[in-house]
Amino acid sequence: MKNTITGLLLFFVSLFVYTKFAGPIPFSITNVTSNKSEAFTVTGEGKVSVKPDIATINVGVQANGTTVQNVQDNLNKNINAITAAVKKTGIDEKDIQTSNYNLSPTYDFTNSVQRITGYQASSNLTIKVRKIDTANNVVDAATAAGANTVGGISFDVDDKTKAMDDARKLAVADAKAKAEQAAQTTGFTLGKIINYQESTNNIRPMPMYAKTDVATGMGAGVATELSTGTTDITLTVTLSYEVK
Repeated sequence: MKNTITGLLLFFVSLFVYTKFAGPIPFSITNVTSNKSEAFTVTGEGKVSVKPDIATINVGVQANGTTVQNVQDNLNKNINAITAAVKKTGIDEKDIQTSNYNLSPTYDFTNSVQRITGYQASSNLTIKVRKIDTANNVVDAATAAGANTVGGISFDVDDKTKAMDDARKLAVADAKAKAEQAAQTTGFTLGKIINYQESTNNIRPMPMYAKTDVATGMGAGVATELSTGTTDITLTVTLSYEVK
């Protein structure tokens, strides 16, 4: 017992003397963390075809005259007549918007001398048709009132919420099916979904024409017939899985 106490005293005295002259004894603790992060990413696509319920129609008019005032008066008179005619088909004023207005001189280059001979102007109206079955009547009313250009007709879906939800469900189901098939083929095990991304393909729907007075001549008396076709709502999702 006496020898044990003597030994402990000598140890602590020696430790005291060492730290006094050599400094504290260094201690080092190293933490090693190993993170294993493996993921499998797959994409899926969902597409839903829906019938359009709104139309956008662009109509325009051109005018010529010898003076700026004359041209502007003629153009405004025609635009006002077209606007009034379109309103009579049920189009609200807020859905009729001026989308273009140009005014420029016309020139004569006789004997290599540039001379202004008059002026020409053009203006366009963009009309949103919320009752799509009246689109044909809107075109006919505009051309009968003096519109001599019609173009940029397109069809779309006003509220895409339900179609987007349906496309999303199809896309997720497609991605999950691909992931499960890949896991079964290669032998790995899928864990939980750790990341989700989605994107939409906004393809502007194109109209299909049957016969229109645009093709046969403005104001020729041939009723316009437009076929709306269908609009495709496409959504792509990307799923990332943990791999066990």
